[in-house]
This record gives sequence, C-alpha cells and structure tokens, in this order.
Amino acid sequence: MIAPEMGSHQSVVLADLLADLRLAALSRALDDKEIALQKQNRAFFQISGAGHEALCLGLARSLRAGHDWFFPYYRDRSLALGLGVSPEDLLRQAVGAAADPSSGGRQMPSHFGDRARHIVSQTSATGSQMLPAVGCAEAGRYLLAHPAIGSPATARPDEITYVSIGDGATSQGEFWEALNTAANAALPLLIVVADNGWAISVPASQHQPAPISRLASGFDGIEIVTVDGTDYAAVRDAAQRFCGRLRHGGGPVLLHASVTRPYSHSSADTQAKYRTAADLAHEAERDPLRRMAALAVNSGLLTEDDVADLLNDARRRVDAAATSVLAEPAPSPTSATDHVVSIPAWPAPSADPPAADDAPPLTMADAIGRCLAEVMAADERIRVFGEDVADAPEESLGELEGKGGVFGITAGLQRRFGSDRCFNTPLAEANIVGRAVGQAIRGLKPVPEVQFFDYIWTAMQQIRTEAATLRWRSHGSYSAPLVLRVPIGGYLAGGAIWHSQSGESIFAHTPGLLVAMPSTAADAVGLLRAALRCDDPVLFLEHKHLYRQPACRSPYPPPEWLVPFGTAATRRRGDDVTVVTWGATVTKTLEAATTAASEAGVEADVIDLRTLIPWDRQAVADSLGRTGRLLIVHEDVRTCGFGAEVAAWVADECFDLLDAPVRRVAALDTFVGYAPSLEDMILPQSTDIADALIALCER
Repeated sequence: MIAPEMGSHQSVVLADLLADLRLAALSRALDDKEIALQKQNRAFFQISGAGHEALCLGLARSLRAGHDWFFPYYRDRSLALGLGVSPEDLLRQAVGAAADPSSGGRQMPSHFGDRARHIVSQTSATGSQMLPAVGCAEAGRYLLAHPAIGSPATARPDEITYVSIGDGATSQGEFWEALNTAANAALPLLIVVADNGWAISVPASQHQPAPISRLASGFDGIEIVTVDGTDYAAVRDAAQRFCGRLRHGGGPVLLHASVTRPYSHSSADTQAKYRTAADLAHEAERDPLRRMAALAVNSGLLTEDDVADLLNDARRRVDAAATSVLAEPAPSPTSATDHVVSIPAWPAPSADPPAADDAPPLTMADAIGRCLAEVMAADERIRVFGEDVADAPEESLGELEGKGGVFGITAGLQRRFGSDRCFNTPLAEANIVGRAVGQAIRGLKPVPEVQFFDYIWTAMQQIRTEAATLRWRSHGSYSAPLVLRVPIGGYLAGGAIWHSQSGESIFAHTPGLLVAMPSTAADAVGLLRAALRCDDPVLFLEHKHLYRQPACRSPYPPPEWLVPFGTAATRRRGDDVTVVTWGATVTKTLEAATTAASEAGVEADVIDLRTLIPWDRQAVADSLGRTGRLLIVHEDVRTCGFGAEVAAWVADECFDLLDAPVRRVAALDTFVGYAPSLEDMILPQSTDIADALIALCER
C-alpha cells in the first residue's frame, strides 16, 4: 500500500509529477537491472541513484540541458534522465558498450557525460568536480564580458552551473576551496549536497561536527537552503525560488538536501554489515519513489493500481533496453589508446630562430613575460592567474609599482589587459588548477601558475585526475587545454628542500599530460607559443636558475617561430658520445663537454630534449648511430628519473647501436639541502658530468 503522507504540493503541476514519477520509476528500474546484470557478470560494477530521485527530478525541472552546465556525481542518475539522457545510454555505460556516449566503455556506470547537454564527464574522485565547476561558472561570466571570443564558447546571461556532491565528500579540502571562491566572486553556482547520512560505512556523526548547512553558514554571499530531498514538492518549491535568484545574479546557493540510501553504497558494499534493521526500515518509510507515488494518488492523479502499472511499465522498458544494449559490440581493443592526447599538426621545425638584426638578447624571465603579453594581445581566451601574479589591488594600481609574481615575470600584464585577464588567487594550488580546468572546458585558454614546483602536490588531484584524464575518460568529447606554468629546480643557494625540487618524471608518468622544460630564452618563447596551440593540458616547467643566466639569453624570436613538442635541439656536435639532457643540466653539460674535450679529447654530442612528453626518440637514435655511447644527465633524483625511461627505450630499440653500457648522472636519491656544501653534493655538477663523459669513452 502507498503511504498517505506527503508534503505540500501547491506548486506541483500534476502533469510534471506524472512525468517525473515515470522517470523516477525508470531510474529505480535501471538500478535494479544493473544490479542483476552485475550478478550475471554482464555488467561489472554498480552504484545506484536510489533515494535521490525526488531531489534530482525536482531540481531538473528548474534547470536547462544545453543551457546550464552540469558537474554531477554518481548518485545523479535521475538528474541525467530528467535532462533527457536515455535509459539505453545509461545501460551502455553499465555494460561497457562501444556506443556508450559518456565514455566509450571507459568509465564505470553512473559516471555521466553528455556534451550536447553540457553534462561534464565526471571522475570517481569524491569532490574533485567542485573546483572545475567554479572555473566553469567563472568562464561563463568572462565570456559574456568578452563577446568577441564567440562560438564555440557560448555563454548565456542567465546560465547556472550545477555541481553535486555527497555529504561525505564535503570533508575534502577542495570543497571548501570551491566555496571560498564561489562566495568571493558571487558566482551563479548551485552546489547540491545530497546527505544520506553515510560516507560508505562512516556515519555523518563521525566525519563532521555539525550538518554541512551549519558549517558553511559563515560564508558571506552563499545562500544556504535546507530541504527534505525525499519530498518532491518541497524540492520543486525551493528550486523554483533559488534558481530564479541564480539566473538574476543572486550569487551561489548551497542546497543541503536530506535523502536516503535504500541500497548499499555500491555493488562492492553490503550495508547490512554496518546499518541496523531499524535504521533501514526507517529509510524505507522515506523512500522518495514511494512518496512521489503517494502524492500522485493523494492528488487524484493516479490510483494505486495505476502506480503498480507504471512501475511495471518502467521495468519492461528497462528490460527491453537492456536486451538491445547487450547485443551491441564492446569497444575494440585497438581503441584503448585513442583520445589520450591530441597533438597539433606543427609547422616544419627550424633548428634555431632566424637571426634578428640589432635585437638585444633577453633573459629567459624577460622573454617569457614578453611572450605572455604577446599571446594575450592576440587571443582574449588567454587568462593568467595564480598566487601574486597580478601587479596590485586594482584600486591602488596608479600609485604602486606592482609585483607581477615572485620572479617578476607577469609584471605589467594586469595593467595592460585588465584584472579579469591577470589576477591573483587564494594560496591554494588545487584552487588554481581546478578553476583552470573548468575554464578550459568552456573554451578558454587559461595559463595558471603554481608559484613553486615544490608546492604543486596539493594540486595533483586536479592535474592528474581532472585535467590529464578528461579527453580519454570522455572519449574525446571534452578536453582541458590549459598551460600550467611552474618554476622548478635548484642550483640557487639557500633554496633547500622546499624551493629546489625537480620531479618532472612524476608528471611524465601521467598519460594525457604534455611536459615541456626549456633551457634557453628563445626555446621558452617557442615552446610557450606551441603549448598554447595544444588542446590538452601542458605542464610548462621553467627552471628558476635559468631565468636570468647569461648563457640562456637569446634574441626574441619572430612571431611565427615556435618549437614543436617532441623536437630536440642539438646544442653541441660531437662524434664520441651522446649526451641527452634537459633543463638546467643543459648548461652544466655544455660546460662539462668543453672540459672533456680539452682534457681528454672527448667530443660530446649534446641533445637538449626540450619536451619530455612527447620526447624526440629519433634525435637520440640518430646521434647514437654516430657515437655508440650514451650518457643521460638530469637534475631529478636518479631512481625512476626520466633518464631511466630514455635508457630503457634505448635498450629496447637501439641496443645494436651501443658500444658501451648506458650511464646516468643525476641527483642523489635524497632532498636538496640548505647549506651550499650539501646542495653541491646532492645535485649533479659539471665536474660529475665531465668525469662520466671521460670514463664512458674509456670503455
């Protein structure tokens, strides 16, 4: 029997209620079918949206597919249905079909994505979608202020960015970073916290001291709304009001909705192990599907027999959809590496920029700053932001010199291009990168900066989980074309452990991420220009020691000159030994090569890779064909440094060219010390490289 109780329904249009009850029944039937398929080993994982149907469908009535933007989480099945996603497409993801439009069979079920409906492909990392959603909302506002950018980055003045999260995920720091920026910027962001009282097996009382609506109440500018998310009518009433406010510039809303979880967290969980029978019985009384049916009966819209027929119709529809989808082909194994990155079609590379008459050589720092100004003048999509990158508070620009970053590289960009194109961020690296991901999704070309490589680790989830995987996990529907500038490395006395690290190999190990590391001013310009042509995230590593080194100076390259990724440069010609290096050890190696030549007659062929992903294998092979010996030099620690990858590839592909074992010179497997005597010992020096060159040629 259907329970007679139900909340107010004065605002509920009965036709809407009937349509949404059908979708709620469909959503629940999809959950049940996926659970059955998983037990039959025809689906391989299941996570349900049961208990969230009234909340998601009530919200969907006030949201617009293809107009608003959506960053959902895995309980939002009924939202996807409410936005027009078909049951067949949801089942295609469950069975891993090639025709799955969300991911081409790459993601687990309920990881929604739909480009046409603006549903952004999601990850499994709890809470990681919060900061990209903030960036998406920022981008919409920016695009309205810069209409010349135009399609495909269309923005609408009344658009809403929707992001949802489970209550357990509000323990993540990125959730609070997102609230911070949403409030400061008064963004049109709807933050839905679906609170079922559990974070897998951890009750809410053990992961937070108070309800999230109370904890977040101190954020000025965020409207906090609480609602019984199992009461369809209450959700409809609340959504109609706050979505109207959001569409008229009212600033962010946090909706704290109480929902249920009638099924276990996922197919890998059994909630009866940690939830009492009384608890589960109480949840069953609040089941939103049951309550929506009660509202339809109490309104005279349906009889109880009609409700039974409606539920049976949903099950039949899902059974038919499953039969059809199970007959579809699985992804081709050869498609596994499709959509990892999309490398642009580069112009034919030139070894060096054309000579410039009377052009004074610039330091790498000055060249990068000039290049940023050049590309910003040419493309309004480019925004530069990070800690301290702006000149000064806008109201004080007229009376202050301005900062422009700790190394002065972005000085003057705010004055020239405005505070919406060069601006400061909170001291929170995940915030910087996550917002850049959201902006890139909307078609902008963000150039965020992490102030020191040593502090990049708090942004790792956004770099690796959100940015690097986006193209692959969405099967090419989305990408994140951002350029993350990061000062890196040591050889600066006093930098110590927290300002001297080199860990580029960790990022080279991340599929979907491009990695550049210039060693000259001209290459920094050429690579930065190339990076901004990429449609995927680029980690642009700028060595601090090289910023103002005389040996790295170059005339500023002409506008058409760039360095294609995957194109090495030969810095010195020699026939005795090949040296592969990059970054600051290029200059160290050139010094060592001069020493080895004068002291032992050893002539080194010095190759500067310039980019690590992709790297120029052909240049290395061609050089080895002449020299027969290989030395790899890098500043990162020896164990699992990128040199190991080069050595392994040479062993696999060029073994017959070698006349001696491959050798490496790298940092010791420890951290960089503060005292100069420690730093000199830990990092590779020119004398270490020269000794290795001579020893290798004596074999």
